[in-house]
Amino acid sequence: MAAQMKRYEITDEEWERIKGYFPERAEGQKGRPRAEDRMLLNGILWIARSGAAWRDLPERYGPWSTVYKRFAQWQESGLFEKIFKDLAIDADLQDMSLDSTSIKAHQSSAGAKKGI
Repeated sequence: MAAQMKRYEITDEEWERIKGYFPERAEGQKGRPRAEDRMLLNGILWIARSGAAWRDLPERYGPWSTVYKRFAQWQESGLFEKIFKDLAIDADLQDMSLDSTSIKAHQSSAGAKKGI
C-alpha cells in the first residue's frame, strides 16, 4: 500500500520534474550524509504554505534548523528562481486567476479623529 500523501507535500510526479535541479553529493565526499532534498523541500513548502514559524516545523521533516539552512543555501544559490523560471515555460495558465481588487479606506476607518 502506498504511503499517504501529507498536506503541502509535492507528488512523485512533481518531484520527478524537479529532482535534477538539486545538487548531488560529491563522490568521495566525507562527513555526515546529506539530508534528503525532497524531505527538506517538503518542509520548506510546509512553512511557506502554512505560514508557521520555522520552529513549528513538524518533526517528520527533520530539525527545523537543517531545513532553514538548506532553504537559505538554495535561495542564495538561485536554485528556486531557476526552477520557477524553467517550470513557467510550460505552465498551464488556463485556470489562473488574478485579483487586483483594492479598496481605498477613508481616513476615519483607521481611527482618526473627526474634523482634523
